[in-house]
Amino acid sequence: MEKLRHSPEDLTCRSERTGFYSQGVWCAATLHWPASPCQGERPAILMVHGWGGIQNALTVPFYEEFTRAGFVVMTFDYRGWGESAGLPRQTISARQRLRDADAALAFLKSQPGVDPLKVVIWGSSFGGGHAVELAADHPELAGVIAQVPMLDGIATVRAVPPLRLLRFALYCLADLFKPGKPIYIPVVSEPGAFSSMDRDDAHKALVLAERSLQRRYDNRVAARSLLTMGPYRPFKRLKEIRVPTLLLGASEDTVAPFVESAIRAANNPCIRVERVKANHFEPYFEPVFSEVIGKQLEFLRSLNLIREVRREQSVA
Repeated sequence: MEKLRHSPEDLTCRSERTGFYSQGVWCAATLHWPASPCQGERPAILMVHGWGGIQNALTVPFYEEFTRAGFVVMTFDYRGWGESAGLPRQTISARQRLRDADAALAFLKSQPGVDPLKVVIWGSSFGGGHAVELAADHPELAGVIAQVPMLDGIATVRAVPPLRLLRFALYCLADLFKPGKPIYIPVVSEPGAFSSMDRDDAHKALVLAERSLQRRYDNRVAARSLLTMGPYRPFKRLKEIRVPTLLLGASEDTVAPFVESAIRAANNPCIRVERVKANHFEPYFEPVFSEVIGKQLEFLRSLNLIREVRREQSVA
């Protein structure tokens, strides 16, 4: 884990800040457009962030590569996170986030210059689980990419040391029954320190993400959010998927273990499985990033979307 391939200083894409409403709550979003002009509508990618993800945290190299390939890319902040409205702040509910992602998808499809029939979902970590559910709910999608996806909350919980689980339980109970503002814990920390994630170079990823954001990250999550993890098992919906889907797992992931046996058991011909030798956070950084983005761009090429864009650009 050395560096991010791209930083905000060397981007070629044109970014346009915007937003949408999800159940009456305003969510901040950004549309990233390719630098080269194009006649007609472009294919697009909706990026669905992970557990503590906000816009530009670790995703900059991905949307830069996707826009260079000819896609419009949209990032957004879930309600209560980043630049979005919503209270309480920094609280996670899997079902609420899916509703936000649904609203983001509808907004992206409505944008002038975007082909609503050529939209791909890209989700990572906890957002990778959301990508699987969106794939099952939206058979009209052109494709789905789920990177280091959290597919089985039970497997994720089992990967946590018992004493840490007990401490989590105590904080969750206190947060649920305490009146007023939530009780917060760090999203990530150095190995051995208390947080929702301290493994797989999580803290190093935070340091590099802050460089990308060019500001401090609000490193806290409401303790009650941990209760959403165990019951969340999007792998159960793998059989329902009817769109081309790439599941890209990391063989040394201890944050969201890649449950390949459950994926194979679904026996769904629409699902393609790829692996990289890495932990949970290494795919965001070089040198693993190069391997990961290569696999994702090859998958996108198999959907015949990039080739169409390049042909339109040559006409323009």
